[in-house]
Amino acid sequence: MNINKILIDSFVKATERAAYGASIFKGKNDKISADQAAVDEMRKQLNSIKMKGKIVIGEGELDEAPMLYINEEVGTKTGEELDIAVDPLEGTNFTAKNLPNALSVLAVARRGNLFNAPDVYMEKIAIGPNLPKNLLDLDFDIKKNIQLLAEAKKVKPNKLTACLLKRPRHDSITKSLIEMGVKINFIDDGDVLGAISVADPKTNVDIYVGIGGAPEGVLASAALHCLECQMQTRLVFQNDNEKRRANKLGIKDLKKKYNIDDMTKGDVIFCATGVTDGDIVKGIKDHGKTFTSETLVFHKSSKINKIIKNYNKK
Repeated sequence: MNINKILIDSFVKATERAAYGASIFKGKNDKISADQAAVDEMRKQLNSIKMKGKIVIGEGELDEAPMLYINEEVGTKTGEELDIAVDPLEGTNFTAKNLPNALSVLAVARRGNLFNAPDVYMEKIAIGPNLPKNLLDLDFDIKKNIQLLAEAKKVKPNKLTACLLKRPRHDSITKSLIEMGVKINFIDDGDVLGAISVADPKTNVDIYVGIGGAPEGVLASAALHCLECQMQTRLVFQNDNEKRRANKLGIKDLKKKYNIDDMTKGDVIFCATGVTDGDIVKGIKDHGKTFTSETLVFHKSSKINKIIKNYNKK
């Protein structure tokens, strides 16, 4: 059963309000206040939506987050039963320093259709649409995956572009990509946007690869699910405590590889509103009593894939 498209505007408003809250702190070097403002605004809007909503990806578990914590119930407690993944402010550092690509993001699916991932690291690989199914695999090394992708796209590896987070943990991947002549688009933050970039022809990104956050992986999978892309992930645990948290969320096989269909099932609404200007959407513009926003919106069942520009009252 599909999600009623009437709800799209309400979810867009949730990311718009969160983005506006965060935007007040642009360039103020206060990422904690920016994040808190985004959380407050998003939660207030979610609670006004006619639904029985449950946060499955949020600000952390109950003991870590007072609001938008995992399993928190949101909405009016009437209407459709929905699972919601949120990142009220993706790019807290970008906002604090007024750098590009800070976003407010959420994804919505029917109850039980979003992977309830713990807040740990996640190994990821993502590619765009119209490619052979199950083309790449996390068990292959980066060179083999690049070779397979180049063959499928009928180009040489040096015509491909890879996107990855600029982190020391990716040094060996970076070395292999350089050896193969692959162009590299490093990002400092913004794991969701990085993965989604494989779906946007304007970015010229062919593959997203590396280790980032698991919650961001689920949010990215929701967007890529709407766009018929491919993604494979695997949780990365740094200690026994993280493994116990995964067990608590019902994850038995800690080494399991997850494809998009394992993380996001059925119909999905995905919204991402710009806080600062970015590659896909522009940031919040303050006009005194109003503000303008741009939101990237996907709805799988109605094939909506567009940017919504709104004037909003404060």
